[in-house]
Amino acid sequence: MREYEADTGRLHTFAREGRKEDPSSPLERRVHVFSLRRLQGLKCQSQDKGKMSWRPTYRSSKFRNVYGKVANREHCFDGIPITKNVHDNHFCAVNSKFLAVVTESAGGGSFIVIPLSQAGRLDSHYPKVCGHQGNVLDIKWNPFFENIIASCSEDTSVRVWEIPEGGLRRNMTEAVLELYGHSRRVGLVEWHPTTSGILFSAGYDYKILIWNLETGEPVKMIDCHTDVILSMSFNTDGSLLATSCKDKKLRVIEPRSGRVLQQASYKNHRVNRVVFLGNLKRLLTTGVSRWNTRQIALWDQEDLSMPIVEEDIDGLSGMLFPFYDADTHMLYLAGKGDGNIRYFEITTEKPYIQYLMEFRSPAPQKGLGVMPKHGLDVAACEVFRFYKLVTLKGLIEPISMIVPRRSDTYQEDIYPMTAGTEPALSASEWLSGIDRDPVLMSLKDGYHRPNQLVFKAPVKEKKSAVVNGIDLLENVPPRTENELLRMFFRQQDELRRLKEELTTKDVRIRQLELELNNLKNVSPKDV
Repeated sequence: MREYEADTGRLHTFAREGRKEDPSSPLERRVHVFSLRRLQGLKCQSQDKGKMSWRPTYRSSKFRNVYGKVANREHCFDGIPITKNVHDNHFCAVNSKFLAVVTESAGGGSFIVIPLSQAGRLDSHYPKVCGHQGNVLDIKWNPFFENIIASCSEDTSVRVWEIPEGGLRRNMTEAVLELYGHSRRVGLVEWHPTTSGILFSAGYDYKILIWNLETGEPVKMIDCHTDVILSMSFNTDGSLLATSCKDKKLRVIEPRSGRVLQQASYKNHRVNRVVFLGNLKRLLTTGVSRWNTRQIALWDQEDLSMPIVEEDIDGLSGMLFPFYDADTHMLYLAGKGDGNIRYFEITTEKPYIQYLMEFRSPAPQKGLGVMPKHGLDVAACEVFRFYKLVTLKGLIEPISMIVPRRSDTYQEDIYPMTAGTEPALSASEWLSGIDRDPVLMSLKDGYHRPNQLVFKAPVKEKKSAVVNGIDLLENVPPRTENELLRMFFRQQDELRRLKEELTTKDVRIRQLELELNNLKNVSPKDV
């Protein structure tokens, strides 16, 4: 090695002095050629700085060294009977106050709500939200009312719950709102990103219902899918809705009219999940290639004829869940049953998707909850936080994505203005056709401003839904034996209630008839 370095130094001296020497050994010949090429490159670079150097260019990124940090054991949530349902959902929802997780239960569906301050081992008799008659399939916190959560279930209902401050003291069975409109089980719920009181639900009847929670009624039914809807995603102002479906098609829909603006049926990429990439006018989908490898694809939202970029990930079988951070333009990919989380940076120029790094863990994940931006630890330069469900251990562990910085001051370049907790529109304004960007907030001084809005639920007793003059429960036939039985028992309960009501009214009619006869038999003298 020392001899090689000496030969290199000698040949560099010859090159600088302009001397020519025919190297005798192959090693000297290789070093000599390398040195001359390097000097030629430096000379060209100094003569014309406008021309590209022979050196390769490296793309710099402030998020290249982002790393994942698992919370200490005392900050994890242990002893939770996480559901064993095989439905492809996260079964977890997080906001700055509470962590909600779908649990195993007998005789219906339930989920627990834990204040984030109560980390540690959970009591086996911890109270639950247990009003559903079937398994809970999805839960989502309202982005503007942090005590309001929506859930959907196999019992064909969507329910809205109000969690008291400090968490539950006893089991909660009464929902603020019970929304009946789907004829089959409901697999997805999504809140509108800028409007208070608008909720979307997607059922196995291939329909999406838009609920106005100010009235407790469905205001629109989107019926353009031919199979089960797998995922829904809104753009920034909520004017567009992207859906992926089991019919392998990707759709961009105008939600108020239900009109399909774009539709993709690209055969080389079977779409599973879709997410809007903020204001970039791009869509990203995860799916499976023709050779059954997991794959991601980038699309132009105005032209879905062919993806802009396709990239194979690996050959595993678990579904890939995409998470996009519009503030940092980072994309996180987490596979169901995997232990790792890959993250990329999205750009508007080629190669569009830049791989950054990978977080690895030996424990497989069933689902992941995501903390909103205003709940992150700004002092630790945390840009994203997952809550990972580990079913085998009954454990939920927080995973923080951190940008390593030496300074303790507020990092404005990684914390731009972000969507806050104030709605930009009311439900009536959005339904009238108004679109508005989210109300932004700064994370510089931390999140201390309380929301002054109060959620008011309408009084509602009706358990059927009529959209465009059609009763959704009565006009859709059941497709399976379980649905037939469920509808039969529901009709039996309705018949029993009507019979009891009829009997009560018959008794009341007899009483009124007797009183009327008594009045007729009374003589005028007695009066």
